[in-house]
Amino acid sequence: MLDSWKGALTKPQSSFSSSNVPMTVSWCAWFEEGRATVQLVPRIVESLADLAARESVVYGAWLYGTYLGAVGMSLHHKLCHTLGGSFNMPHAETHTIILPHVLAYNAPSRYTRYYEEVSDGDATNGLSMLLQRPKVKRSLKDFGFKDEDIDKAAEITVGNSYWNPRTIEKQLIRELLRRTWSGEDARADL
Repeated sequence: MLDSWKGALTKPQSSFSSSNVPMTVSWCAWFEEGRATVQLVPRIVESLADLAARESVVYGAWLYGTYLGAVGMSLHHKLCHTLGGSFNMPHAETHTIILPHVLAYNAPSRYTRYYEEVSDGDATNGLSMLLQRPKVKRSLKDFGFKDEDIDKAAEITVGNSYWNPRTIEKQLIRELLRRTWSGEDARADL
């Protein structure tokens, strides 16, 4: 359940930061499920017996999966698929570790609004607050990623162009990967 939630947390940022977001899909994803996922999952962590909250979050995960099928992907998914496909990193955990750092890399932007709901308007802080409740691991090295693979991962990530709200620069991506490897908190200073 918690792995599904962590995956659901990654979908809005990837989807909202796409270059081809249809308005009806955006409305459906954001208003139907965005706030519910953020607000209900902490309830589930505290009480697995909350069936109504669990049903709503599963519905939200389905909505976001549908949403992802209708739009293109950006930096977050590119990094995660590079790490999973080239370095055999676990899917949900990698998404969870990478997300705050990509959010910080792309901040400030309109694509961070989802996580601002749970904080003082700072999306990176809002996501960090959410991830502290279930005490998820925050370092790629905890899952076997090696520091000597950072350069190769950065090279693969920038190898093909794709849309992102901010220009993708190899040295900055390398630093983002170094921070995720070491488990540092995300910060918007790249």
